[in-house]
Amino acid sequence: MKPFISQRFVLAAALFAAPAALLVPAAPALAQHATHVLAQAPASAKVTETDDALRDLWVGHVFWVRNVVIETLAKNNTAAKVAEEQVVANAKQIAAAIEPYYGKAASDKMFTLLAGHYGAVKQYLDATIAGSQAKQDAALKNLTENAGQIAAFLSSANPNLPLETVRGLLLAHGGHHVQEIQQLHAKQYAQEAQTWDAMRKHMYVIADALAGAIAKQFPAKFT
Repeated sequence: MKPFISQRFVLAAALFAAPAALLVPAAPALAQHATHVLAQAPASAKVTETDDALRDLWVGHVFWVRNVVIETLAKNNTAAKVAEEQVVANAKQIAAAIEPYYGKAASDKMFTLLAGHYGAVKQYLDATIAGSQAKQDAALKNLTENAGQIAAFLSSANPNLPLETVRGLLLAHGGHHVQEIQQLHAKQYAQEAQTWDAMRKHMYVIADALAGAIAKQFPAKFT
């Protein structure tokens, strides 16, 4: 059985270079992942429905994290708190989306890992505001390690999600968060608008990969 990554994985090649380079040692590995376009499972109405739902959830993740960044930089603590609550609620929804296939324990594990991802992003935001390179480096280390943990979890659950490919996708995603924080902090709004567009499209790549891999692993649920 060939591993599955959605055909839209080709979009990732254009997104990897700049943001991923911020997450050392991500860049060398990502250059390899960008060259791999793996087999695509046949799409059914159920696959498309699942894919659309996952796209909404993953775009929701970057939308609300971006709100946290914007409101934190603006020192609007009330709005930042609400946005953070939405980040948590969204993470629970993403985790719940895998429960029908992998069970409650796996869903709980996914939520814990997503919480770790957001924690590292928030750590980087706080370090950037504080102007601490050491704290930024620590946050990048945590973000990189978390990407590996999520990739290992997903790959172990689904053989159609190759470990290093998924890790590359998640490292690029983390790089987008980092780039967005840097640009918003520096008031580089035009550049951040471009990052946001790339970030949103990259969420489609991740959602497509997950939906397709699940459909291939559980074909009876998608007929």
